[in-house]
Amino acid sequence: MSPTSQPDPEVEQTADEQESPPPACVLSFNASDASGAGGLAGDIATIAAMGAHCLPVVTAIVLRDTAEIFEHENLDPDTVAEQARHILEDVPITAWKVGFLGNAESVSAVAEVLSDYPDVPLVTYLPSVAWIDEDEQQSYLDALRELVLPQTAVLVGNHKTLTDFLLPDWDNERTPSARELAVAAAQAGAQHVLVTGIQLPNQFVDNVLANSQGPITGEKFERFETSFVGAGDTLAAALAALLSVGAELHSAVSEALSFLDQSLDAGFRPGMGNVIPDRFFWALPGAEEDGSEPEGFEPEPEPEQAPKTPRRMH
Repeated sequence: MSPTSQPDPEVEQTADEQESPPPACVLSFNASDASGAGGLAGDIATIAAMGAHCLPVVTAIVLRDTAEIFEHENLDPDTVAEQARHILEDVPITAWKVGFLGNAESVSAVAEVLSDYPDVPLVTYLPSVAWIDEDEQQSYLDALRELVLPQTAVLVGNHKTLTDFLLPDWDNERTPSARELAVAAAQAGAQHVLVTGIQLPNQFVDNVLANSQGPITGEKFERFETSFVGAGDTLAAALAALLSVGAELHSAVSEALSFLDQSLDAGFRPGMGNVIPDRFFWALPGAEEDGSEPEGFEPEPEPEQAPKTPRRMH
């Protein structure tokens, strides 16, 4: 094309029409975690592995290594909210994921943003916040219960963490069931709970999705003989990515649990602390030099049969 020639608008329009649609976008509110185990780094890796695009909004900075959390620094609540509002004015989203928000003031700021998009499904992950000062911890959890749970489609958390949060006065010798936790969550406004790490009387743990009517679906997995960090963020982010493409909740939970199990099975220890999930376990190497496929290889679906859910279908 010469410097004075003009582009043909019909040709440009045809090229635009032939472009593939962008991936589904998930906005994640979470803390920065330099270990890459959880927080925004974990969300970005997980959501990308599931074939969606993460829009990461920093809520706090967690100072930690792969073994423990030392402290955290909060961001100004207005800064947290403005990060989200700027990108939401530009990019349409189809799911939210909420992780650690820092303090009660940031919980309030995030909840206000969430309330402007009531039709977008929200997955809320509840990590243990035991390292926080007791008074600050209580105000944070109270704000989360009052402001975020009423907007939550699925509350995700470890059995003990959810019990302490939803049923703090529980004094029965037996531990509460997933349904009992779901009833308590429903009283706060959350539609479902996904309870992980329910101890079974053998070498297995149960993971159950439930609502106030009872269990809906779940998966039992053999207990790993190692300690992980980042598992909860991985599960919640995977679930949000699946919901972002319109997957039914029960099948999305099953797929997200399978993704987590395989991520943990392929986990690695980058430092001297805990094991981190490998969210790209499915990115297997190519064929062996002798032409055979590597162990565990499964071919991709044929193009005409390719699933419309995210690409983690190995």
